[in-house]
Amino acid sequence: MARFIFITGGVVSSLGKGLMAASLAALLQARGYRVRIRKFDPYLNVDPGTMSPYQHGEVYVTDDGAETDLDLGHYERFTGVASRQSDNVTSGRIYQQIITRERRGDYLGATVQVIPHVTDAIKEFAQDQTDDLDFVLCEIGGTVGDIESLPFIEAIRQLRNDLGRGNSVSIHVTLVPYIAAAGELKTKPTQHSVRELAALGVQPDVLVCRCEQPLPDSDRAKIALFCNVPKEAVIPALDAKSIYAVPVQYHEQGLDDAVLNAFGILPGSAPDLSRWTDIMDRVTNPEGEVTVGVVGKYVGLQDAYKSLGEALVHGGIANKVKVNVEWIDAELFEADDADITARLEPLHAILVPGAFGSRGAEGKIASVRFAREREIPYFGICFGMQMACVEGARDLAGIPDASSTEFGATDEPVVGMITEWMSAAGIEKREHGGDLGGTMRLGAYPAKLDGNSVVSSIYGETDISERHRHRYEVNTAYRERLEKGGLVFSGMSPDGTLPEIVERPDHPWFVGVQFHPELKSKPFDPHPLFKSFIAAAVKQSRLV
Repeated sequence: MARFIFITGGVVSSLGKGLMAASLAALLQARGYRVRIRKFDPYLNVDPGTMSPYQHGEVYVTDDGAETDLDLGHYERFTGVASRQSDNVTSGRIYQQIITRERRGDYLGATVQVIPHVTDAIKEFAQDQTDDLDFVLCEIGGTVGDIESLPFIEAIRQLRNDLGRGNSVSIHVTLVPYIAAAGELKTKPTQHSVRELAALGVQPDVLVCRCEQPLPDSDRAKIALFCNVPKEAVIPALDAKSIYAVPVQYHEQGLDDAVLNAFGILPGSAPDLSRWTDIMDRVTNPEGEVTVGVVGKYVGLQDAYKSLGEALVHGGIANKVKVNVEWIDAELFEADDADITARLEPLHAILVPGAFGSRGAEGKIASVRFAREREIPYFGICFGMQMACVEGARDLAGIPDASSTEFGATDEPVVGMITEWMSAAGIEKREHGGDLGGTMRLGAYPAKLDGNSVVSSIYGETDISERHRHRYEVNTAYRERLEKGGLVFSGMSPDGTLPEIVERPDHPWFVGVQFHPELKSKPFDPHPLFKSFIAAAVKQSRLV
């Protein structure tokens, strides 16, 4: 039977709960345990895919097509375990399921209440598909004391009783602020946060204390005394130079030992953390550096491109270089007096990421044109591939009015909404004017690469599978004209109907992909496209 680790957040809960969960899972993995991490979010959206990137940040997509919280990206990057639909649940999905059951008559006319119906549904999600695991880490979103998270806290209180002693541990992540004027750390927020959680029936076994300054033994002892935990279970969590230094840092502070001790498990020999120390050696001792410009739409909140930023770092790790990312608002290039050359010429590579809507589209097209004409390595992802095709159609294929139906009616729909496609489950369909939520091509789909293409040499194979999240596709009716303009369709869906990859073989490095390769990149296994892209940027840096 799997053991459960419940992770809650205190006064400032956003300070690293997801990263702590990912790091702890990596440490348990390094000891030979089978782990999985789950995220329970209190908002009423059925899935994070309906939320604005400016509010929520990136929507992470799993192989099975779930739109999830961005923390699941951390989970995958740190553990290498592919997340799935059952690993992220929101209050919205819980209530939707309960209302569906009530309408269907499953409750036989009983009054539907938070307890037991909502809490039972939460417990079902927590325990689903866990038989083959040693540990299940459950991160509870929000802050203890918030009304939204109360059903989740109550559910884990019940579940701890259901599981029995020794089969669950509670970790509470809290803040120990440093008051610069007084020159001291304050433990009171942690004490009050633990008291609030205990009042809800959940006594923490381990405390992870986020702090800017080292936590003295005297303060650890004070927190242990007032919060009713062993001193060894009060774990300082200081800021790290890199997120990839966090697993080693937590191990040095005794987090994995404290958790195993709380389960009554002897920690035994130290975990093998060699791959993490190797990653940090590459991060802290680069042999050079490159600058990549990301011309995007949501650059005001970099969490909107969380996986993308990390995948660029992974490409740097693979090439032993530091990657400096310059985030550029695409709308800047749409003004009449925009000096595109001044912004883009110093860059060693240009990347245009995914997006929705027409805002900033012309600025992205201008960036594609600049990268093509100046022979700067270019990487277009999802929307970035579509804009590369529009630019190619306008400037090289003799189609000056080329556009996307996403921007409105057009006589030259180089990009348009596809109404049906083949998935593993059979033919899937969608309609114009339908609900936006849940109507996209989501999850992992296979693609067939041209054996003589640039991308097949990058992948080292011709059959690949990548994750998608989009409503619009490049129109294959324009393929012949685009290829005459030098834009080769080097990757297609297995049935040959959907373009997956385009490239320019006569360019130093010019690749556009309809999928999101950043979702599968990991620090110890960088995605081949990002590895190759940064290698091209390194080469470009030696030319300028």
